[in-house]
This record gives sequence, structure tokens and C-alpha cells, in this order.
Amino acid sequence: MSKVIEFFRVMWNFFQAAPTLIFFKPPGDDEKTSLGLMFQTTAAKYPNKSAIVCEGQEINWSEFNALTNQFAHSFKQQGVTRGDCVAVLIENRTELLCSIFALAKIGATAGLINTGLTDRPLAHCITTVNSTKCLIGQELLASVEGVKDQLELADKDYLWVKDPQLDQTSPDWATDFSATLADMPTHNHPETDDIAAGEIALYIFTSGTTGLPKPAVIYHRKIMSAAKPYSTVGFHAKPSDRMYICLPLYHATGFLLGIGSCLHSGASMFVRRRFSATQFWPEVQKYQTTLFVYVGELCRYLAMAPECPDEKNNPLKTMLGNGLRPDIWDTFRNRFGVKRITEIYGSSEGNVSFLNILNKESTIGTGSVVVMLVKYDIENDEIVLDENGKVIEVELGEAGLMLGQIDDRYKFDGYKNADATNDKILTDLREPGDRWFNTGDLIRKIDVGFAMGLPHYQFVDRVGDTFRWRAENVSTNEVGEILNACDQVEISNVYGVDIPGAEGKAGMAAITLVPGQTFDVAAFTEYTDRELPAFARPVFVRIEDEQDTTGTFKLFKGTLKKQAYHLDQVAQPIYVRQPKSKQYVLLDPEFYEHLINGTAGY
Repeated sequence: MSKVIEFFRVMWNFFQAAPTLIFFKPPGDDEKTSLGLMFQTTAAKYPNKSAIVCEGQEINWSEFNALTNQFAHSFKQQGVTRGDCVAVLIENRTELLCSIFALAKIGATAGLINTGLTDRPLAHCITTVNSTKCLIGQELLASVEGVKDQLELADKDYLWVKDPQLDQTSPDWATDFSATLADMPTHNHPETDDIAAGEIALYIFTSGTTGLPKPAVIYHRKIMSAAKPYSTVGFHAKPSDRMYICLPLYHATGFLLGIGSCLHSGASMFVRRRFSATQFWPEVQKYQTTLFVYVGELCRYLAMAPECPDEKNNPLKTMLGNGLRPDIWDTFRNRFGVKRITEIYGSSEGNVSFLNILNKESTIGTGSVVVMLVKYDIENDEIVLDENGKVIEVELGEAGLMLGQIDDRYKFDGYKNADATNDKILTDLREPGDRWFNTGDLIRKIDVGFAMGLPHYQFVDRVGDTFRWRAENVSTNEVGEILNACDQVEISNVYGVDIPGAEGKAGMAAITLVPGQTFDVAAFTEYTDRELPAFARPVFVRIEDEQDTTGTFKLFKGTLKKQAYHLDQVAQPIYVRQPKSKQYVLLDPEFYEHLINGTAGY
């Protein structure tokens, strides 16, 4: 009976998705369609319907469009023209979205800057997209003031946007952009109808977990290509829905998946400056949000939170995002009662995207771009070739480096920097002249049962994060999933470190304990022995008060890798499992000397 039920469930999901899958085609570069036009069209279609709720203010689509038009008129008054880039540094609020849509309406580009950046990374981001203006939210004024001397902008090029929650006035060195808005007309802009899909709408920066952030080029074509599938196939969104959006909108997940789906469907949005685990369920109930755009680690915080009355009988029906680990998947299904979880795979710069259209368990779903999963040598950080110099595709269930074929339909837009873009392209793999995008991700093809013959995939790890130990590949992502399921662990960050004289890299886990817990060494050892094979058990365990994350809750590994187990660089307790030992012990100076001298016995 279960197979019959699954058959009809899959068929229902497939037929819901079929019209989009069969008939939708991404717009051509010359087609007159854009982010600004999509916003304007939705506003005209649903003028009196609620568009956005943010910080106690609710406005309808007509009011949203009128305010955006005032932003656009003011940008033009400040000298912004088609093709210009304006760096935008504002936290999640209505004014941020008005700014982005306004720039799109007049054919300018919004460079979306991470609001957590300061100093050199901030100056780098503003400069690298050739910004002619910098739009600054009052709440982030100090960050920009600290890098002004590193930027080649005149005072008139800094446009100050008031934060309703603050009292201060604009500084002498910036233009009070907010003060200009009231006198601006509210009518639409004629040039909006002329913006082509092949023009640049946004720059969205990489997280910068391994260096300075790189700007990915987001054409209007990409936004339009994402909005319809995510809205109709992923969310099943309707105008009557409301989406909970607390992810930073300077990243693709929050903007392309969340905002894009609302613009396409007419669903309203509840926008929050930042995520709060304690306020999430009360706000879901208060604002009756039915849709939720997520990243996996955010969901972990919700799963770890104590039960609250508002999580019961909540209106949330569909969530869409990336990075949801299997244990948290079960929590959202069973504890929170979310019926539809649409895990996706993609990147700001790439041409490969997957979508869990059939609502299967623990999979990133399927896609339409041609992909190859090829053997990868983790230790030497290179693709494995056969005797003829060709790539070797992996078997079902085996992790391989995923490559996405680049063609006219599935273009690789890459980064603003041409060299960075070319570094991601491989050629002549199957036939002369073919081109492939190197995702840098290890992916496996999996069997999910009846799925209409559509191949399904599962994310394994980033290439740079997987390491070799004891002649085995260790996935930091998979080990992290298992450690996170340990009762005393709130969250773990797993990475490989070098030990002099040892082959490969030893596993190290930086773990944050559940509040109120002390590290129970014996219980942790027993758990890792039971749940992990010997080669995957962390050799070192570092106890952290909190984890260092990006704005979208990605875990930073760079500093942890550099500090490794070096006692002179790490103030936190470090535990080590010595060779042939059955227990973790505190790392002391004596054994540390053996480690750095290559005499530890690993």
C-alpha cells in the first residue's frame, strides 16, 4: 500500500510541476523583461493587496510601487543613469527593496553589499563593482565612514537613507537621500519597458569564507529564470500566501528564492532585519506566514530551541532553501508539521540548479542542465583522468565532482572578474569544444524510489572541505551531521588539519555545546565510536562558546584551519584522541611537542 500511496503522491507533485517544466523557457538576452518590470507588473495586477510587512508597517503593492518610483526619480536626480552601479548597504527593510527595484527600473545595477563587512573587505566590495554612488542605511553609517579614505567617491556620491528606528540626522559628508523622496513623482518610468534580460541587474558577492568576496554577475535573465520555477514548482505560491523572509537580502537565497518568488506570484512578504529563533514562531502565527525561505543552519537553531506554544498548529505549509540536513528535515516534518520541504541546489554565479520538485526526503532534487559527476582525487586536489586523459564518471551512490555543461540555454554568467570566471570553466571533456562549469562541489546520485525516471542527487561536501585520512575520504559535511545529532552538541564545524609525519589530514571538530551542558568526554567518545567509522572520528575536538558564521549562517573554517591545535593560538580547550587510545584527553604541552615534531605516532 505504501508504494501505491507514494506513486500517487509523486504523480500529483509531477503534474503540479509539469506545465512549468515543459513550457517555461528562460528569456533571451534581447527580450524586454527585467526585475523592475516584473515588480511593476505584479503591483499593477494586485494594487490593493498587501505587499510587504516590515517593522510594524504594512503597505500594498500600489503603495510599494509608488514609493519605489520615488526612489528611482531621486536616483536619476542624483545622476544615476542606465548601466551605472550603485553600491547598496542597507539592512533588511522596505527601503532596501525599494532601492533595488528602483535601480532595476532605470537600468542601473545594485551592488548588494554584505551588511556585516567593515574595513578592507567592505572597501574592496564597493570598489570592485565600480560603484558611482554608495547608498548607505543610517544603521551602517559607521562602517562606511571607516573606509571613506579608501574609496574614490565624492561626498555627493554617498546617499544617506534614514533608519526609522534611529534619531540622528545625515552627516555633512553625505547627501540626505531620504529628504529628497517626498517631492518626487510616483509615476512609472518609461525606460523600464526597454530594459533587456541580458542587462546586469545585481552584483551578489560570495560569502568570502576563503578570501575577499567575489562579485557574481546576476543578469535580469537569471532572476526571471529563477522566479517562475521557484514560485510555481518549489513553493506552489499563490497571491493569498505570505512569505517569512529573515535571510539577508544581499545573498541569492533570500533575494532570488524569496523575493523573486513573491514578485512572480503576488504573495506578500514579511521581512525581518535578522533571524530570531525566539521570535520566529510567534511571528509566523501573528502574520500568518505560509511560506518560508531557509538555509540549513538557521533551521538547526529552530530545531534546537525549546518547544513553544506557537509552533503548534502553525500556518507554515512550504519551505524552500538549501543546506537542510537529514536530522533537521525530520524535525520540520514531524515536530513542526511542514508538509512540503523543497531543498534546492545552486549558486549565485553558476549554471547548475536542482529542485526537489517531487517532495522527496533528504535530496536536492533534480534539474534540467546536463551534468557529470566525475572522480576526484581529494588528496592531490585534482580531477582523476583515465589512460586516455578523459574524465571518469562515478557510479550511483559514489560522490563525484559535479560539472555543469555550458550552452546557450544554460549559460555560465560567472563573476565580474574575467579571470575568476575562466578559472571555473573546463573544456573538451566529452568532445572538442564543449565547456563545463566546475561547481567545486562533491555530489552523489541517489536512488529515491519511484521518481518518474528523473535522476535525484544529494550534496556531499565542498571539494576544499573534504579531506583524506587513513586512505579514506572524509566529508566534513557528513561528519558534521552526525556530530550535530549528539545530545550535548548544539553545532559542530568539522575540518582537516595537518600533523607532521602523518599522511593526509586529521579530522578536527570545533563544537559548541548545548546551553547549560559541560563537555562529557566519555559520552562523546562513546557516541563517536558508535556512530562514526574509525577514520572519520575527529582526532581533535575544540570547545567553542559560539561559532563564527556568515550572514547566511555558513560556518567559517579558514581561521580554525590555520589555528588548528596550536596551543599558543587557541585559548579554548582542545581535546585529542591519541593513537590507539580509547578516550579523548586534554591536549597538553608535552603531547603537543610530539605533534609538531612528528613523533606523535599517527
